[in-house]
Amino acid sequence: MRVLAIETSCDETAAAVVENGNRVLSSVVSSQTDIHSTFGGVVPEIASRAHLELIGAVVGEAMARAGSGPEDLSAVAATIGPGLAGSLLVGVSSAKAYAWSWGLPFVGVNHMEGHLHAAFLEDPALSLPTVVLLVSGGHTMLICMQASGSAAENGRAGATGPVEYRLLGQTLDDAAGEAFDKVARFLGLGYPGGPAIERTAHDGDPGAIAFPRGLANEGYDFSFSGLKTSVIRYMRANPQAPLPDVAASFQEAVVDVLVAKTKKAAAEVGARAVCIGGGVAANTALRERVVRVCEENGYAAFIPSRAMCTDNAAMIAAAAFYRLRMDGPTPLDAPVNPNLRLPLV
Repeated sequence: MRVLAIETSCDETAAAVVENGNRVLSSVVSSQTDIHSTFGGVVPEIASRAHLELIGAVVGEAMARAGSGPEDLSAVAATIGPGLAGSLLVGVSSAKAYAWSWGLPFVGVNHMEGHLHAAFLEDPALSLPTVVLLVSGGHTMLICMQASGSAAENGRAGATGPVEYRLLGQTLDDAAGEAFDKVARFLGLGYPGGPAIERTAHDGDPGAIAFPRGLANEGYDFSFSGLKTSVIRYMRANPQAPLPDVAASFQEAVVDVLVAKTKKAAAEVGARAVCIGGGVAANTALRERVVRVCEENGYAAFIPSRAMCTDNAAMIAAAAFYRLRMDGPTPLDAPVNPNLRLPLV
């Protein structure tokens, strides 16, 4: 079963063809980072217009790289939410048009479920239950991904098996990626903030400044707004402070909280593995710390390639394969939902 998927929830125009939910035949991503860097963040109207200009070429390239024509496909999928309304409309409208004209079922996919199913792209038989740390510009969540029904009996499930998602914790204010962007903008490091902070932090001392660890010992929810404010106040009081030390200390504070809560959650749910996903999961310090914690505590560590951390259509195709088998096609009159929530138990 081959699925063509389209992802346009924010500022990446992406298309991919994935076979049987885990074999990536092609994955094409056209980034708008250069377009939005001038503004220090994503401008929704500009993003949707860029998607309109790029979508046809990106889909064509994905089909060509996969060596596939419409006759080789079983479904067409797209991210239906959450995300920017205008951007979502471009991808969903295009996917519906392809599905209708080719006589194929359409599958609307939750963007966050796509990040969860990115795991199956590189490990089709991932051990469950798994604690997944989803960290991006819009979300910071701890999810327990667990088998349901008969799959729960042997502790394993693949992309075709019944899987449930249980929310353990989430951010109460800024997401981690949002905090990276805001701090990077304040420090004059540019956009996107995550890579800019990481580059600057490389030459800094992560222990130079004792920035606060929000909600460090309080459950599984996150809070990064206080940390962001602390960085701003520190710089105003110490304008000559070395930027590498500030960036490294800020990054360390974020990673400390993310890893500590993930470790605690994995122990509580009896996890067999720990996964990370989302754009912030490309951060080297976070990746290394998660691997170390897993090695020390006997968990399998799933650290996706950086290409699978950022927004891409391959993960949407993987989730669509699962959704199509579980729920069937999505009606062609289904609307986009910018505030779509992950289906939780």
